[in-house]
Amino acid sequence: MSNRSSATGLVARSVPRLEGRVRAPGDKSVSHRALMIGALALGETTVRGLLEGEDVLRTAAALRALGAELHHDGERGLWRIRGFGVGGGREPADVLDLGNSGTSTRLLAGILASHPFTSIMTGDASLRGRPMKRVTDPLGRMGARFAGREGGRLPLAIIGTDEMLPIEYRLPVASAQVKSAILLAGLNTPGETTVIEPEATRDHTERLLRHFGAEVHVAPAEGGGKRSTVVGWPELKARDIVVPGDPSSAAFAVVAAAIRPGSDVTIENVGINPLRAGLYRTLSEMGADIMFENRREVGGEPVADLHVRGGCLRGIEVPAERAPTMIDEYPILAIAAACAEGTTHMTGLAELRSKESDRLASVAAGLQANGVRHEMGADSLAVHGTGAAPAGGGLVATHLDHRIAMSFLVLGLATREPVAVDDGSPIDTSFPGFAALMNQLGARIGPLAGTVTAVPQSGSAAGAA
Repeated sequence: MSNRSSATGLVARSVPRLEGRVRAPGDKSVSHRALMIGALALGETTVRGLLEGEDVLRTAAALRALGAELHHDGERGLWRIRGFGVGGGREPADVLDLGNSGTSTRLLAGILASHPFTSIMTGDASLRGRPMKRVTDPLGRMGARFAGREGGRLPLAIIGTDEMLPIEYRLPVASAQVKSAILLAGLNTPGETTVIEPEATRDHTERLLRHFGAEVHVAPAEGGGKRSTVVGWPELKARDIVVPGDPSSAAFAVVAAAIRPGSDVTIENVGINPLRAGLYRTLSEMGADIMFENRREVGGEPVADLHVRGGCLRGIEVPAERAPTMIDEYPILAIAAACAEGTTHMTGLAELRSKESDRLASVAAGLQANGVRHEMGADSLAVHGTGAAPAGGGLVATHLDHRIAMSFLVLGLATREPVAVDDGSPIDTSFPGFAALMNQLGARIGPLAGTVTAVPQSGSAAGAA
């Protein structure tokens, strides 16, 4: 895990087209969950294709502190886990530093809450600024206690218990992380623990729990949404897992190819779970030429090779109910919209306010810095594309957010002037080797020389810089 105390700026320059064939890195969401559920199982679990980014390595370190044995087996992405079983973790001897990983923090909170000891979680400046009450409130109803900063922010002490109470909890806002935290806590809880979502979110936790032997029931909820129930005190048994490619990571190469006419790019091994594929549906509606080739199943997840040909995109209305299936992809969708002809309206984006940064404001500020007309609302974004190359020339403040950094580097491949980001080091949290992979396709992404200081942008203006 790297020390990101000094910013490393990156810059992207326009290219005429992209072409080639690359393989998507392992899915970050599945990688986190594979390690956690493997640690809760008895026996030795083998994981292939694990994403070895900083966020996932933080999860691995935390699970070691709880008593799981995790070994990297030499081959890239190959890990072996000997678990401690449901409720069998030990009290960590030190504070759990989860870096920039919100997924690690929220999901581990569910595991820690259902153990009879005290643990403390912290992270970097970005993670310490993110609200955790959405997780601590339902876990508190189950019997755990928490002591943290205002809003439940980190550092956060978790006073867990092995006498958790099962609950039926209706999520006020759809969130796969909050749902997963409650279901993981429900493993060491008697009876049935149920989460009701207003809209269905990614279901990797439910799929993997079933894979390891848990009893999980999923059904439509009355009035819409989804109802997920886990039956407590299962004996999870070690299983082998193959991690599919990450659709969120593949999205950067897909959009980069789609916005450069003449491009011809194939991204192999991309997960196309329907609860994660909202971006690809949206891009297709915008006119992107995307073909799903060699469809198959990997580790219980649907997978395909995405063949993308560049062309002209048009602005569309993106329905709010699609947000849970593409919540991490709105920054890169905004880049596609900036290069499209016409206006793209995105609504239902409130969840973006609670990501690694206020991701909605960060996207709007980056667009403004690069001459892209837009309007930002409390949970909406409208991007006005002209069909011509955006101006570019801006320096974007990433606020330690990997997706902001990667998205605006993709924009720089299509703008009249280069686009720079003030800090590219957070990219390694989710996509180590991003610049090298993109450059393999013909991108021009490299270090930004000199002192890097991004001018703060309000993100609320409608016009361009």
